[in-house]
Amino acid sequence: MAKLTKTQTLAAIADKTGMSKKDVGEFMDKLVELAYHEVKSNGEFTIPGIGKLVKVARQARMGRNPATGEQISIPAKTVVKFRVAKATKDAIL
Repeated sequence: MAKLTKTQTLAAIADKTGMSKKDVGEFMDKLVELAYHEVKSNGEFTIPGIGKLVKVARQARMGRNPATGEQISIPAKTVVKFRVAKATKDAIL
């Protein structure tokens, strides 16, 4: 089975909810916008039953260039991680 494209996902949600594809698209865009804002300002955003986006600070560390084997310094940075909810794990496994 192939992965769903964005268009197919929006169509499937529209079909299941009775909403128009345009309304579903706008809803998804607003959900994504809200998620970005909440992670940036509060450090996390939860989608109940699916998981949460969490902002994490990574420490500076030493790495290795795989092509040359030379050691390089990797600076500290902030990254976003997704933590899967237990309900999602239980539903899929």
